[in-house]
Amino acid sequence: MRFLPTDEQSDFARTLRALLGAADVPAVVRSWSAGTYGPGRALWSRLADTGLLALAAPPEYEGLGPLPVELALGFVELGRAAVPGPLAETAAVVRLLSELGDAALAKRFVPGLVSGGAPATLVLPDGGPYAVDAGAADHVFVVSAAGELRLAAGPGGELASLDPARRLSRPAPGGELLAAGPHVTAAAATALRWARLLTAAQCLGVGEALLARTVEYAKQRTQFGVAIGSFQAVKHRLADTLIGLEFARPLVWAAALDLAPWEVAAAKVAAGEAAYRAARTALQLHGAVGYTDELDLSLWLRKARPLRDAWGTPSTCRAEILPP
Repeated sequence: MRFLPTDEQSDFARTLRALLGAADVPAVVRSWSAGTYGPGRALWSRLADTGLLALAAPPEYEGLGPLPVELALGFVELGRAAVPGPLAETAAVVRLLSELGDAALAKRFVPGLVSGGAPATLVLPDGGPYAVDAGAADHVFVVSAAGELRLAAGPGGELASLDPARRLSRPAPGGELLAAGPHVTAAAATALRWARLLTAAQCLGVGEALLARTVEYAKQRTQFGVAIGSFQAVKHRLADTLIGLEFARPLVWAAALDLAPWEVAAAKVAAGEAAYRAARTALQLHGAVGYTDELDLSLWLRKARPLRDAWGTPSTCRAEILPP
């Protein structure tokens, strides 16, 4: 089966790519990593003006959707540009609140979330105990295994992360109880699928950026008087990386069209592994220069492994595709 975006969807992706291309995203990422969130939040606001986050919300909460295909297309562009922040988590919160059936609660938070003015992060029972970028978020939502939804009192102590632009912390205990019951558990399952889908889309964009930068470098770097890109072993490594990304792409679109748990899990496995393979290829072919913080390549290299494991490690997702 062949998946192709419509003209309108392609135009939306091009709009995002142009916006991000005009922004100094590497500088934004470095500021975010240092704990200075102003430039990142300003970029979030510009992205929200395109309607990106509104694609996750229904019209009654000032949204345009839910439109998972369009949102996934947008998140590919976010991954390609290495945009920092809990974007997938914010969209997942929008879906969580929209699915609860509590209009007053949704209207309290969702309009601010889709406007880009109130980033949020999320902790789910099946998503791991850590909040992503809680220090940069206005709200930290926590769903317990008992089916309670709370607005956490704030971020806890930060933990080490492979990606300094993806900070992890345990949310502070307590906080305001927003809802409780089986409907919270059901809404959390929906939010988890959206978080996985959008993280898979980010992985696809990260992998594409790493491959493009590596191909360009292979054309420029020389050994024995010729570009390393002319070596058969290098060609094969780059071709294998491309094949992994191209196999992952239709799985991401299929998951966005269907949103079945096993479809989303399959997309997450394929895109996550493809991005990680692209990172390993990029690091090997760039050589020692690939390790340096000064090289922008490092901003994508550090994202590949954490995103591969976020919202479901490969083993977790494989178990959902083919239960043991």
